[in-house]
Amino acid sequence: MIGLDTNVLVRYIMQDDPRQSPKASALIESLTAEVPGFVTLVSLVELSWVLTSCYDLNSKQVVQALDVLLRSHQIVVERSDQVLRALRIFEQGKTDFADCLIERIGSAAGCDHTVTFDISASKHAGMMLIR
Repeated sequence: MIGLDTNVLVRYIMQDDPRQSPKASALIESLTAEVPGFVTLVSLVELSWVLTSCYDLNSKQVVQALDVLLRSHQIVVERSDQVLRALRIFEQGKTDFADCLIERIGSAAGCDHTVTFDISASKHAGMMLIR
């Protein structure tokens, strides 16, 4: 298994760098089910942030990109079951991916609820608002 940093994923998805994108593509396309790439939760959160903040992708486009990673047999995503659940909430477009993932991981860990001061996360990601 080979760990994949966020910048490698960004270069592969966005194909925006004439030197690095072909290298990222060659690496990712060389992965197999026997020797897969590994994507951490931190990299997924960073990737979502970079795609929306730096490249102005909308939530539907980010969902498509993350969905491809989750469905690939050549890529292993850390806690993929919680990531998929978070992605389905994020897909509704009313809160950010990080909040959805925080709530889903907490739930999977046995938390009764996740508390926040973020009104949007309390309304759309399933967290409990602290008043």
